[in-house]
Amino acid sequence: MDKNDATEPRDIRLRRLTMRSWRRGMKEMDLILGRFADECLADLSEAELASYELLLSENDQDLYLWVTRRVTGTDSPDRGPQELSAILDRIATHAGQSSPA
Repeated sequence: MDKNDATEPRDIRLRRLTMRSWRRGMKEMDLILGRFADECLADLSEAELASYELLLSENDQDLYLWVTRRVTGTDSPDRGPQELSAILDRIATHAGQSSPA
């Protein structure tokens, strides 16, 4: 079955996306996306899952900058692609809440 097949069972899709979230290649993104996947992925709508899956195809260095700029409130023109803005905001909110004090 093609991983983008609309008939992929939701539980299989969630496991696949969780695995991809924890195995990014950049430890910082493993922690940010892995924790988000563990705690929030099951609550996402199908449209949000599609955005999240698109986000996983992005470069880790870019993702890290986009998320951390949102967490810190940095006013930068490069906060990521507009089509990923909603999911990036959700990830950044989660990362900001789960950061050590």
